[in-house]
Amino acid sequence: MCDTIEISPEARRIAEQNDQFRKHVLTGGPAGTPQGRIVMTQSIAEMGPSFQLEAAEAVIADSTFTEDNDPYGDHTFGAVTIQGLRVWWKIDLYDLDYHWGSETPDDPAQTRRVLTIMFPADY
Repeated sequence: MCDTIEISPEARRIAEQNDQFRKHVLTGGPAGTPQGRIVMTQSIAEMGPSFQLEAAEAVIADSTFTEDNDPYGDHTFGAVTIQGLRVWWKIDLYDLDYHWGSETPDDPAQTRRVLTIMFPADY
């Protein structure tokens, strides 16, 4: 039997910011949207532009967070199926120069996100 995990206020703020970032990653979004980049592994890129777009759109729409796939409640990882293939995505939180991890990951003014789309074998 699994106990319910308590989600910290910081994790909840990060989850909200990650969701906003994913929602607007292709368009930039309105002022105040967390900033960052989207990258895809070489194996995703090799699938071609239509697969890449379909994967990005599926990641943007993903909202299937459970205790099993999101134990910290911060929405930094997910999995979707594209054309019958399992695709993972993850968000890493960096400082403004994308050099180190963010010291204040729940502060969008001090944090930049990198959304990576990959196949499980790429991890």
